[in-house]
Amino acid sequence: MDKGVDTRLHKLAKTVVHYSASVQSGEKVLIQALDVKDPEILQPFITEIFEAGGQAFVEVSDYRLNRQMMLYGSEEQFKLDAQFKLEQMKAMDAVIIILGEDNVSEYADVPSAKRDAYRKAYKSVGDERGKKKWVLFNVPTKAYAQLAGMSTEAYAQFLYDTCTMDYSKMSTAMDALVELMNRTDRVQIKAPGTDLSFSIKDIPAVKCAGKVNLPDGEVFTAPVLDSVQGVITFNTSSLYAGQTFQNIQLRFEQGKVTACSSDDNKKLTELLDSDEGARFIGEFAIGVNPYINEIMNDVGFDEKINGSIHFALGEAYEDADNGNKSVIHWDIVLMLKPEFGGGEIYFDDVLISKDGRFVHEALLGLNPENLL
Repeated sequence: MDKGVDTRLHKLAKTVVHYSASVQSGEKVLIQALDVKDPEILQPFITEIFEAGGQAFVEVSDYRLNRQMMLYGSEEQFKLDAQFKLEQMKAMDAVIIILGEDNVSEYADVPSAKRDAYRKAYKSVGDERGKKKWVLFNVPTKAYAQLAGMSTEAYAQFLYDTCTMDYSKMSTAMDALVELMNRTDRVQIKAPGTDLSFSIKDIPAVKCAGKVNLPDGEVFTAPVLDSVQGVITFNTSSLYAGQTFQNIQLRFEQGKVTACSSDDNKKLTELLDSDEGARFIGEFAIGVNPYINEIMNDVGFDEKINGSIHFALGEAYEDADNGNKSVIHWDIVLMLKPEFGGGEIYFDDVLISKDGRFVHEALLGLNPENLL
């Protein structure tokens, strides 16, 4: 064991390498360390990759340096650098993405035009990564703890507990929701300020049980692209591209956002104008993790909260592809629990969830008390 490295981190590394990424002998694994300040954090992951018979490659980036690149770099330079990174990505079998931000708003003052040029240049790298085995997770930082309103140690313990839990029971219980979603045409969401309907017909439902994101616990699909109608008022804050948004409300007509509001309408509109696909939904998902019960102000946790749903504006996932393409994929969470005003989910006019709890007989096993 490496001296000075938290034993909980070693347990996380074993989960990530052997369960989530399922690294096999001879596989090439890229570790992307995004704003991770302590290189010792990477050591257990490198060790586990080698012990699994894989080959480890490391790419470290600092968000302060990325900000400078966005501000002063040219589009031509971004594209050239992206070409180098794309060739590296093509050679990989798996990617382990570790987030360690100490300032989640580092990109907040980067002009939207520069951010868009940067994102567009590197989109091919992200698309290629999506073809590999990949897993994304946080390591504890003070910034993440502050977002969650927790002490650094309490946050660290919560993160390690949720990321290394036994996902097998949850995975089995998810099958009933996957089957029901695959038989469903029309979905309707009702909540305070929300009356939204759409079709998910013939778009696959996919369960997430610790293989891609940690922590995990959602079943996702995507709406038929032009089927989304109505209004949705989100009751959680949402961080994207260094900007935190509150009180987001979106109105849809034939799948497209036609009106929007938030505490910062200018920046919200800029994001929605990133490209044509940014005004369409690329993902709809239902969160079921029994251990995550509170808003953490971190979408990697919040989108998994039992009693929540979320939508992503922009790019659809290949596994549940509705054809939407965009440089953004922005997950925004709606809580349906009573303390947030409650809400209902209907599948083909049948009530399947009320106030954050499943009421459909086939889905009762996904309520928290049945998963703990």
